[in-house]
Amino acid sequence: MIGERIKSLRRKKRYSITELAKRAGVSKSYLSYIERDVQNNPSLQFLSKIAFTLDTNIEYLLGKEQKADIKKEELLDGEWTTLLQKAIDEGMSKDDFREYRDYLKFKNWRKSQAISNKEET
Repeated sequence: MIGERIKSLRRKKRYSITELAKRAGVSKSYLSYIERDVQNNPSLQFLSKIAFTLDTNIEYLLGKEQKADIKKEELLDGEWTTLLQKAIDEGMSKDDFREYRDYLKFKNWRKSQAISNKEET
């Protein structure tokens, strides 16, 4: 399923496997394995890079969301644009941003686990 969605989005963008791998900073052979379902358990970091490059989100790639085409204009208001520009001006890289975003997802997951554990007791 993940491989099919990546392949479909890649084709819509008219990217070759080589081009997508290069743009996302991932291994071309690994990307090919994912698309062909030879490998079917990619890391969060891999999915994050691919999702960002294909203008979608991890949830869509995992099959939890149906909408793939998220228009950036709908998501970025003036405040977001200003915040992002300031972070870039201060030296934040795309990798820094992805790492921070993944950290926040992990932190939220841990919080939800703690709440679940409290409810069970």
